[in-house]
Amino acid sequence: MQAFLKKIITQTVLQKKRKSLTNLEQFSPFVLAKGFRELKVLIFSQIKDIGLIVIGIFSAAFGFKGFLLTNHFIDGGVTGISLLINAITNIPIHLLIIGINLPFIVLGYRIIGKWFAIKTALSITGLALCLAFVEFPDITKDNLLVAIFGGFFLGAGIGLSVRGGAVIDGTEVLAIYLSRKLGTTIGDIIILINVLIFSAAAYWLTFEIAMYSMITYLSASKTLDFIIEGIDEYTGVTIISAHDEDIRQMIITQMGRGVTVYAGKRGIIKEGEKTDINIIYTVITRLELNRLNAEIAKIDANAFVVMSTVNDTKGGMIKKRPLQH
Repeated sequence: MQAFLKKIITQTVLQKKRKSLTNLEQFSPFVLAKGFRELKVLIFSQIKDIGLIVIGIFSAAFGFKGFLLTNHFIDGGVTGISLLINAITNIPIHLLIIGINLPFIVLGYRIIGKWFAIKTALSITGLALCLAFVEFPDITKDNLLVAIFGGFFLGAGIGLSVRGGAVIDGTEVLAIYLSRKLGTTIGDIIILINVLIFSAAAYWLTFEIAMYSMITYLSASKTLDFIIEGIDEYTGVTIISAHDEDIRQMIITQMGRGVTVYAGKRGIIKEGEKTDINIIYTVITRLELNRLNAEIAKIDANAFVVMSTVNDTKGGMIKKRPLQH
């Protein structure tokens, strides 16, 4: 009996020692430095996103109040619908922006994710408040200049918000949803929506305003494409890093995406480096790109990342253009 008790006491002491060593390992300088580096990257990423969204809000508001509203020009998408209803009914634009985008925020929560919906809701609310309380000068009465530069600032605002991980126009969310249901491309859905909007503008306003509004839309869409390089396209990402296994696990477990691992060889070999290296390839959406870059930077800030446009995909662990950030 005494021998048995002695054995139990000895095992308990050893377990406590192992637990103490494990706790010490958790607070080792290497682990603390890694955690601090990840926290710094996360904080910097969030500050950058907030800055982009704030600039995007003011840019879009300037496009609205400095150009489009006084001339009753419209744009495509949800902003175009808001401007059209404002021109017909004189309902304040800031109320329309929130009311019309609200269903798309809920839809974004369902098909994209919680953080996307939260950031989008805050961005749209910020735009509405900016439109309601911030005064902007009426820049010009020239219709062509209004159409071009109104679209430019509005498109820049939408694009910067997307780069920050949110949207201030719910058209993309609706297009993602409909493309999944109808089996067509997002570009086709957006074109169809805008055809309906501009047809309504020609009927309720005038053909001249509708034609100038098309110029506004083209200006906004080209500006948006320039800033985010095609939101409605998949992106193939090739990653070369010494920490390939950690990055592979992150993509699978945290982002929920599939990966393909190629066996490769280094072209330039530094002293102490291995010749063989694993090359990771994954396909994500433009809306997920911001988060992927942030997660890779946490693991290996010096990773070599190559991004290329993918027209479309079928099968695999591909989510239909979401953002979980």
